[in-house]
Amino acid sequence: MKSSSIGRRYARAILSLAEAAAQTDRVNKDLIDFADSYEKSRDLRDVFDNPKVSRADRKKVLSTLLDRMAVSPTVKSALLLLADRGRMRFVGEIAAAYQILAEDRAGRVRAEVTTAVDMPEAYFAELTKVLEQVTGKKVVVVKKTDPAIIAGVVTRIGDKVFDGSVRSRLSELKERMLASS
Repeated sequence: MKSSSIGRRYARAILSLAEAAAQTDRVNKDLIDFADSYEKSRDLRDVFDNPKVSRADRKKVLSTLLDRMAVSPTVKSALLLLADRGRMRFVGEIAAAYQILAEDRAGRVRAEVTTAVDMPEAYFAELTKVLEQVTGKKVVVVKKTDPAIIAGVVTRIGDKVFDGSVRSRLSELKERMLASS
């Protein structure tokens, strides 16, 4: 998920609080878990989208849920603030922005690796080593499969894409053939 300027602004503030409490990784996990729950639960989203639900009831529902999830105090405070300001719809963007900022501060970079089929762990271990040499940072690999790429691998690091898929090669070949005719 892409992050908006609102998402980045809140993420920076939450990261500052998390660093001060030495809970950067826990806050990251709590934010991702909550954002995932929020995205998957239509009922939860309805509580925050429905103008008939009072602010007090929203806070009560959210507080109860966060206590059950045992989130960090930093995340609880941040999410209650979002609810109070009517910005819960940005929670996914905030979680995504926080994750990027926290990884960057820790000297890590996320690489989204898409293959046509599941690959053995040894493949990803070797790919991780190569990517760490290229980026000069610790690489966290997020594995995805997409049969549409036919074969090969597509790696996305930030806004850079390394496309070694057969689908890409076939598309390039098609463009060259059409250009030459």
